[in-house]
Amino acid sequence: MTHSAWPEPEPALLDLGTAPVPAYGTGSLADLLPTLAAGQGVPDLTASLPELTPADRNCVFLVDGLGWEQLKDHPAEAPFLTSLLASSRGDTGRPLTAGFPATTATSLASVGTGLAPARHGLPGYTVRDPETGALMNQLRWRPWTDPHAWQPYPTVFQLADAAGIATSQVSSPDFQHTPLTKIALSGGTFHGRLTGEDRMDLAAAQLACADRALVYTYYSELDGAGHRFGVRSDDWRGQLMRVDRLAQRLAEQLPARTALYITADHGMVDIAFDEESRIDFDEDWELRAGVALLGGEGRARHVYAVPGAEADVLACWREVLGDRFWVASREEALAAGWFGAPGECDERVTGRIGDVLAAAHADVAITASIREPNESAMTGMHGSMVPAEQLVPLLQVRS
Repeated sequence: MTHSAWPEPEPALLDLGTAPVPAYGTGSLADLLPTLAAGQGVPDLTASLPELTPADRNCVFLVDGLGWEQLKDHPAEAPFLTSLLASSRGDTGRPLTAGFPATTATSLASVGTGLAPARHGLPGYTVRDPETGALMNQLRWRPWTDPHAWQPYPTVFQLADAAGIATSQVSSPDFQHTPLTKIALSGGTFHGRLTGEDRMDLAAAQLACADRALVYTYYSELDGAGHRFGVRSDDWRGQLMRVDRLAQRLAEQLPARTALYITADHGMVDIAFDEESRIDFDEDWELRAGVALLGGEGRARHVYAVPGAEADVLACWREVLGDRFWVASREEALAAGWFGAPGECDERVTGRIGDVLAAAHADVAITASIREPNESAMTGMHGSMVPAEQLVPLLQVRS
């Protein structure tokens, strides 16, 4: 097994304060699979991460909720993963930017399609459907809408499968038929396995089945522990220890000419349970004024104004939250590159993005105790552009 040294990404800075814009096209999650598949000869894909040496067989192990900063802060719990971060030659891993918002539905769509949120059209946890005017939960896919109308682009897996690459996904059986899987992570064959150990073993077996292979596998339980108990908890650390063992188990079974990449969809921060840290939208008349719908999640809000009230809502949210949040209009966020390169937003996506966006840079969240009781009760949260949420690891093992 060998490692390669990679440079750190250099995200641009917004005019709106100091928010680091995701490094779309040079160092984001959306750049990973196109680079790997292009190196395997799949046509019409761009290798935006040229430092990744092509391999005949590629495997991506995505750990939900494993932020770069959290990993670096826990070397004792993750000795194998930590060994991929540093050597006598210096760092051998690097961070990627998740994209905005740093949340599962958005990031998995970016991974699978190789597109930024402005293109694939899943720009948040909950967003407004312009066709119905209702909030659409893009993780749970409620209310149901036609998945392929919502996200019409082919996945990288589908392109690789069409090019003759042995392509497969190894994940929980619960995810096989979900709309998110269909529009972001489908292509080739899906293999459902209940335990992480079984997934690692089957992923390795799938890699060995063909001369050219592209395999994706996934583990979600670390994220669940972070949401429930926080990233400082014993439960989270215990899950990280298991992730470390799973990654090593997979790495030790890699067939020849394989590159394994371990990454994540977002990091996480713990939010204290006090009034200063949790701003309850449902109890705050000032923030509610002129707002028709509240979308997104606690640290990355899409705000949909009553028609004609957009400017007033923007001004109010900036006045109330501007010392703790980056607050931008839809036009400002798109021009600044929050959702992708300026000018690349698909027309069908524009209306899904809030009239006003609020991304936290302090350890605070905008909760909604009445309309979002479960989400508001979480300890660990994510979504914004601070490094603890935005940076995810890209660790490499080659055989």
